[in-house]
Amino acid sequence: MSGLEGMESSDAELVTRVLHGDVNAYGALVSRYRDRYSRYAVHMLGNREDAEEALQDAFTRAYRSLSRCEEPERFGAWLFRILVNRCRTSGARRVRRGQTFVHDEGALLNASQEHPAEQTMWREEIERAVGELSADQREAFLLKYVEELGYDEMSEITGVGVSALKMRVMRACDRLRILLKEVHSA
Repeated sequence: MSGLEGMESSDAELVTRVLHGDVNAYGALVSRYRDRYSRYAVHMLGNREDAEEALQDAFTRAYRSLSRCEEPERFGAWLFRILVNRCRTSGARRVRRGQTFVHDEGALLNASQEHPAEQTMWREEIERAVGELSADQREAFLLKYVEELGYDEMSEITGVGVSALKMRVMRACDRLRILLKEVHSA
């Protein structure tokens, strides 16, 4: 299967091929979702190493349990739920080890190349401020404003109710306003 052929196939077609032994079809799925999901993981975890580990773990877990993907046409959403859980686990592990949010400038620059707005002079301060949010608020904020998901999809991915997610996003925005106002006033 050529790379172009894999990109033209639907997620459901590729999942079916993988389940019938075509490992190259899984490579097409990885290629399809790697960049976008890598960007989310870097923003959520704060550094490339942890993000890469979470992403690889998510792809591996998805491959191993692909037969349990009930809606192959929504493979991307299913994989994203796995990644969100891996990022949560990694973040919790880092908290237990006593680490704080790590700012990896190179990783964040590479992860955000498709978002020109992040290249402004405020980018660094915004990223620092996002890093200061609680994990729940950061996750909800990133899903809403970086990944541009609707609340229903966010709820499906996180297992958190829509009203709770709206509250997290609102609190994240309020906190960011305060943090960024402090920078602007200084």
